[in-house]
Amino acid sequence: INAEYMGTEDSAIALGQAFKSALGEPRGIARFGDAHCPLDEALARAVVDISGRPFADVNLQLTREMIGTLSCEMIPHFLQSFATAACITLHVDVLKGHNNHHMAEASFKAVGVALRRAITRDGTQDVPSTKGTLSSP
Repeated sequence: INAEYMGTEDSAIALGQAFKSALGEPRGIARFGDAHCPLDEALARAVVDISGRPFADVNLQLTREMIGTLSCEMIPHFLQSFATAACITLHVDVLKGHNNHHMAEASFKAVGVALRRAITRDGTQDVPSTKGTLSSP
C-alpha cells in the first residue's frame, strides 16, 4: 500500500468523521439532497441520503490514469471512504464530459451541493424517518 493511497483514504475518513460529528444527531434536516453541477462540458449528479447506513455507488467515467499527480482510481475511492465514515448513502455519476479534470471537479461540486441540501434545516426537531431513527440496524 502506497502513501498516496493511505493519505487519500485517511483524508476521506477524517472528513467523513468530521462531517458526521459536526452534524450530530440528524434532527430537523431535509435528509435527502441532490444536485447536478456542470464544469464546462462535464456534468455530474450527486444524490445523498443522511441515512446512517454507509453506502456509495460512484461512477465517474474517468479514462485517464492520472490527473496531475493523483491516480484517477483514488477519486472514487475517496468518495466511497468519505460516505462510509460519514455513514451516508451517496450516489455520484458523471453524466457526460470528456475532460477528466472537469468530470472529477464537477463530481465534487455536486457532492458538496447535495450535502448542503441534505443538511438544510427544516424548522422541526423531528428525525426525518418513519422509524424515528437514522442509525444502522
